[in-house]
This record gives sequence, structure tokens and C-alpha cells, in this order.
Amino acid sequence: MRHFTISYGTRDPIFNNRALFPSFYRTIPDELSEMNAFVKLIKHFGWKWVGLIVSDDKTQLRAGQNLEGEMKKNGICLDFFVKLNNDLMASTNAVQIKKTLLKSTANVIVVLASLLYIDFIMFFFGVFNMPEKIWILNAMMQSKDFESITGDKPHLKANGDSSNFYEILKCLFLKEGGVQVVKVGSFDTTKPAGNQLHIGESDDLWGPYFTKHPPSQCNEPCGPGYRKSKIEGKPSCCYQCVPCSEGEITNTTDAQNCIKCSKYEKSNKERNVCIPKNINFLSYEDILGSALSSIAVIYFIICAVILGIFIKYRETPIVRANNRYLSCLLLISLMLCFLCTLLFIGRPTQICCLLRQVTFGIVFTISVSSVLAKTLTVIIAFNATKPGSKLKKYVGTQLAIVLVIICSLGEIVISAVWLASNPPFPEVDTFSDPNYIIIICNEGSGFFFFCIIGYIGTLALLSFIAAFLAKDFPDRFNEAKNITFSMLGFCSVWGAFVPAYLSSKGSRMVAVEIFAILSSSSGILGCIFIPKCYIVFVRPELNTKDTIVRKQ
Repeated sequence: MRHFTISYGTRDPIFNNRALFPSFYRTIPDELSEMNAFVKLIKHFGWKWVGLIVSDDKTQLRAGQNLEGEMKKNGICLDFFVKLNNDLMASTNAVQIKKTLLKSTANVIVVLASLLYIDFIMFFFGVFNMPEKIWILNAMMQSKDFESITGDKPHLKANGDSSNFYEILKCLFLKEGGVQVVKVGSFDTTKPAGNQLHIGESDDLWGPYFTKHPPSQCNEPCGPGYRKSKIEGKPSCCYQCVPCSEGEITNTTDAQNCIKCSKYEKSNKERNVCIPKNINFLSYEDILGSALSSIAVIYFIICAVILGIFIKYRETPIVRANNRYLSCLLLISLMLCFLCTLLFIGRPTQICCLLRQVTFGIVFTISVSSVLAKTLTVIIAFNATKPGSKLKKYVGTQLAIVLVIICSLGEIVISAVWLASNPPFPEVDTFSDPNYIIIICNEGSGFFFFCIIGYIGTLALLSFIAAFLAKDFPDRFNEAKNITFSMLGFCSVWGAFVPAYLSSKGSRMVAVEIFAILSSSSGILGCIFIPKCYIVFVRPELNTKDTIVRKQ
């Protein structure tokens, strides 16, 4: 005859081995089933921060260690691990446990205690006002003695108010892949005996029993726009919320890492959505673009008017002095200089990128070469008047025009090599500014770009030196002084241009170059031609042949 052993209290998982204990049965769940049920319950409600109270006996200590290990595997952290023993009521440890419970930020506390500790727990709750939390009790606590604490006893109400004291799960065990709650009650309500709830795959079955449950986390969850960051020395469930960097977002709660937006997008202010970047280039619709283009057109008109004046008064001494042909060539080149700035404004295209720098370089070279030729004309004319001078044969020749052509050919060669070897092209820059897609002209070769600037600067420096040496010549209409000031301003502008250009980005870089072109061109126009217009209209008595040469 086969004999069976039925246990009412043994929970050791070793007895689950049917090979070793074929006739052993028990009426309560084993430790592993209960631990799995606890973990499944805690995970279901998203609790991450749990306190654990364990009675100081072999069975419950083993269960507590197993539960702690399972919780760690599932990302659940312990706020505290408190051991109970029968001597606590007569010691100061009870006060320490009270302090631990009051200090704890965990809203869920699991109690693993044997029947021997029911009286102590009743006493503990009766003497101390325990905080309102969710208390999850193990199966061993289900007894006739413990059921007496689920009635309306005033000493069990939390802080005198039982209406908010959360539910207690008195008994859980694993059954057919789910958790079965045999009895659910609260400290201040009658026991709803007989209510059974099977928890399987469907989450909505929890609804009638837990319509209200607080979160239990070490800290507030990180909302969208933030990521979790580990705090040194703290459990993994404790973390701080760090805002995502510019260009990154999170759109979930408690995100581990921020998501980087695409290169054509940026993060919004809240760092929870990627939005398209604004497109940046110097547009005619922009205030800066419209202002610069308006100034360029105005200066072009002024140049055209002055050219008309010089053509009308071409036979007067003031116009004929210092080579009227060079004056007209200089005015035309300045007009083109003002107009070439319009190639820098607007959305960059392949043609604009190819033309704008080389066009600027060539017409500016013609302008500065004309100024240099006018300076040499003054020097030759003054020295040709000296007895025995060999320079007389160069007066009135086309030397000045030849000089302009030769100097301009140098710039044309540099530009041709640039376009043939490494030409400029339009480029989309998504990295320089996190908020904008910058459409720019990539110059292709910075070396050739600065060769063009350097070539023009060299001609301007030669013009300045020659004009400075000739500034005291006695001609009434000597332009050397005016050229000196114009070239001084020219060199100053372009000397400041290089560092300003290199430190600028996007539309500002283009605006810096346009400003340099406009200011240097207007300096030449104002210093050389405005004084002559003044004499033509305000001091016509000086515009006579008799006053061409001032006696030394």
C-alpha cells in the first residue's frame, strides 16, 4: 500500500523533485512559485522600487534571497532589506525599522514572514503609525489569527484615516501559467471572501481590484526629452534625468538613450520631436540681403551718373587731366564691381558659384590696375617735364592701357586655372549650425580664392606706395593724394576682411565679402571722382587750362 505525505507548511523547492519525493504533496505554494508570482505582480504594475521585510528564519531568509535575485533579473531594485526576529520588540531595532519604513520612498513593501511573527507584526502596526503603502504578504501570513487584523480595528488605520490605505494581497500562487488571488482585502473594509481573479495574458482583469495604485520608483520617471543617467553609488533603478542634447530627442518615458535627428532635422525646444531645419542663405527677401542689394544698385546708378558727367565734360581740363580714358575705364569697372555683388545674393546655383568669385576678381583687378596706371601717369607726366627726361616719349601713349591689360591677364590666368582644376560648386552644409541647413558655394580651392585676393591686394599696395610718393607733386589736379587715401582705405578693408571672412559662416560669410566689395569700391569712387565733380559743378573757375599746373 502506497503512503502519501501531505505538508501544510513546508515550502522548500527541493520537494518538487518527484524522483526523490514521489509521495510528497503540500497545501501551500512552494517558494519559487510564490516568488514568480510576486515578480509578475510587481512587473505588471511597473513597480521598480520595493522594500522587503523578511522574518529571521531559514525558510523566509532563503525565500527573501531568491526574491531579491529574481527582482534584480527583472530590473527591480530593493530600497531596503529588513530582517525581523522575536527579540525586536524589546530592543531598539524596532525603532530603527520604523525609521527605515518612514524614510523609505518605496510605495510597495513585500513581507515574507512565518506564522510566529504575526503577533509582532500586529503589535508593530498597532504601536507605530505606518505610512500608506501597498503591502504584499506571503502565503504563510494567511491564518485565522492574521485574518483578525483585516477588520475595522481603529489601531490598524493609517494615521487615523483608512480610506486611502491601499489593498493587501494576502495570498498569491502560480496556477496554470497565471497568478490567482485567493483573497483581496484592505485594512478598513470587510473581507470579500470568495472573490477569485485569474491573471493570465489579459491585463484588464486587474481593473476591478486595483482601480488605484501609486507608482513605486526610486525617482520620478524621465519624461520625453530626457534620458536616464546612472547615479554613482546608487542602485540601477535610481537615476537622474538628463535633458537631451541639441539635435537629439526622446519621445518615450524613461528612455535609456536619446535619438539623434537626421542631418536635415533639428530637435524642438522640448527635445521630444525632430522638426525640419530652416534653410539658410543670403536671400533678397532677408533684410540684410535686400539692404545690400539696394546699396549696390544705388552705387551703380551713382557711377553711371558720374560716367555721364565725365562724358559730357570730357573736353574740360579737370576731366582730361590724368587720362580721361582711364577715368572712364575705372568708372565702368566700378559699376561692374557693384553689380557683381548681386551674384552673391540669392540661392546659390552652379552658375552663380562658378562666376561670382572670378567675376569679382577680374573686374576688381581692372579697377585697381586702372588706379595704378593713373598713379604712374602722374609720375611720368611730372618727371617728363624735367630737362633731358627720357619719359617724354611715354607721355600721351597707350602705356597706361597696356599696363591695365597686362595686370588683368594675370588675374584671368589664375581664375582659368582655378576653374579648370578645382572649380566652386554649391554645397549643403548641415553641420556648421545645428538649427539651419546652410546652402553655400564651396570655393573648391581656398588656395586659389586667396590667390585672387592676394593678387588684388598686391596691386593695391603698389598703387598706394606710388601714390604716396607722388602726393606732393605740384599739379593742381594731381590725383595722387586722392589715390593715396582710396588705396589706404582699400587695403584696410581687405586686411580686415580675411579674419572676418574666416570666422563667419553661412549667409554672414557672404555678407562680409559683399560689404568688403561695396566699401572698398565706394572708397575709390568717393576719393577719386567726387572731388572732380565738386570742381565741375561748385568751382567751375578752377576748371580752366590756366590752372592745370601750379607753379613750383
